[in-house]
Amino acid sequence: MTPIRILFISIEGNTRSFVKDLTKYAVGMHDQDAGNPLVITKEISEQSDFEDETEPFFAFVPTYLDGGNGIDNGVKELMTNTLGEYIAYNQNASRCRGIVGSGNKNFNEQYCLTAKRYASKFNVPFLADYELRGTGRDVERIYKLLATT
Repeated sequence: MTPIRILFISIEGNTRSFVKDLTKYAVGMHDQDAGNPLVITKEISEQSDFEDETEPFFAFVPTYLDGGNGIDNGVKELMTNTLGEYIAYNQNASRCRGIVGSGNKNFNEQYCLTAKRYASKFNVPFLADYELRGTGRDVERIYKLLATT
């Protein structure tokens, strides 16, 4: 069974924590006969060398914005641009199967805005969201979604 591949960027550790929990959950659920694949992750940061991805992947991205409301008066993304540049590198976007976003629901319309913008930019589905570090139910829900997408 092909593993679930995840590329992610984590600024304050929330996304890294969620992806780590997702990876642990996958190990516990792993059963090839039941169709439960493992999770393989790659963290992208400003220090990452851009590479050509050769296998399908999902991208996990938090939302950090500065200025504007992101809806009708502009948006400036902060700190997550490297992941967008990595996906845009060569043919990597053609391997992306979807985007999972995170954020803080206190930001209303801006919640998961970066993930929604990436989905539109790379013409892939916005698959799921979770708030901050997510919950155990979020981990289970998103794992099942990725395993069947």
